[in-house]
Amino acid sequence: MGLPVRRKGSDGKNEDLVDPDLEEIINSVDGLEEIPPIHDTEEQIDGDMPEDEGGLEQKMAKSAITVIDTCMDLRRGENILIVCDSTTTEVGQALHNAASLRSDRVLLIVMPKGRHHGDEPPSPVANLMRQQQVVIAPTRYSLTHTKAVRQAIKDGARVATMPGMTVEMFTEGGMSADFNIIKKNIGEMNAVLRRKRIVNVKSESGTNVTFEVGWREWKLDDNGICNRPRMLTNLPAGKVFTLPREGSMNGTVVIDGSWDSALVDEPVVLQIENGLVVDVKGGTAAAQIRQTFGEAARRLKSKDQENVWTMAEFGFGMNPNARLIGSVLEDEKRLGTAYFSIGDNTTLGGTAAVGIQISGVLASPSIWLDETPLLENGKFVVN
Repeated sequence: MGLPVRRKGSDGKNEDLVDPDLEEIINSVDGLEEIPPIHDTEEQIDGDMPEDEGGLEQKMAKSAITVIDTCMDLRRGENILIVCDSTTTEVGQALHNAASLRSDRVLLIVMPKGRHHGDEPPSPVANLMRQQQVVIAPTRYSLTHTKAVRQAIKDGARVATMPGMTVEMFTEGGMSADFNIIKKNIGEMNAVLRRKRIVNVKSESGTNVTFEVGWREWKLDDNGICNRPRMLTNLPAGKVFTLPREGSMNGTVVIDGSWDSALVDEPVVLQIENGLVVDVKGGTAAAQIRQTFGEAARRLKSKDQENVWTMAEFGFGMNPNARLIGSVLEDEKRLGTAYFSIGDNTTLGGTAAVGIQISGVLASPSIWLDETPLLENGKFVVN
């Protein structure tokens, strides 16, 4: 089987990858696909093509250059690995094109599609991730909360994951934001969050939940700028989030925006006791939640099974261009939304190592930090 990526040599002809040591690892991946030839980025921007196709090609190229140049700040000669699957090859190709303008050490790999969020990539892919300075992962299911990503970061990589990314999402909405401005706005939240310990979230659809946080543990780096070793971000970016203190959350969360990859057909009601979901009601999304997390629990030892129901993460959106479209990747970044995640919390320092994490979005919540209002029905009220 041929290698999935080639580069141009000094004579203009295609050569094999610069690093021959990678060939054996790459070729050992079961189901690895060879991608079709990739257009040169400059040709995409300047070449003759039908108007509609040309417009999309230009948008793809522009977004890809934003990711490579602004978000990841790829340096010349850096090793970069782009991991995609059969659902995201077009995005992967665009990123390859843009990265190749800055470095000749670009590897694009198409791995088998995962089964669920948090599913580990094949071990050869995980090994490749450890060898890179930059990793970008546009995949159907999230690699964010995987051992592979944690190890790559530990070994010095900076990583951007893009779960559920589509061509439309890549060229519109949250990806079109000015991430330098988002970084500034998120940075200014530090003073607002300082010394606040109790979070209360309510909504007109019935949410009323309270939990504790460590105010020093709020994450303010999901701003789209991932330019230093051991950094991790989602793209599109733009949220502030934290680990709810384990065992501290009690109340009701009503997911009335979206769950994972779809807008909810009717609100999903999560009943929470001591940091664990104890009941799920409402529509097809609720049935999906019960089935998905039930299957994940059966893969664990009996003593760990209830941990799949951990309320693992809480955050609120800060991206003014993001939309509520039925993809949690973008929905949870929309300015004025909030989200809760169920499952694995180890990336944030928790103890629930369950290999799955999925989020649900509240469309227009109200949020209090101690006695200070932050959001009222989806509108920021803090100065």
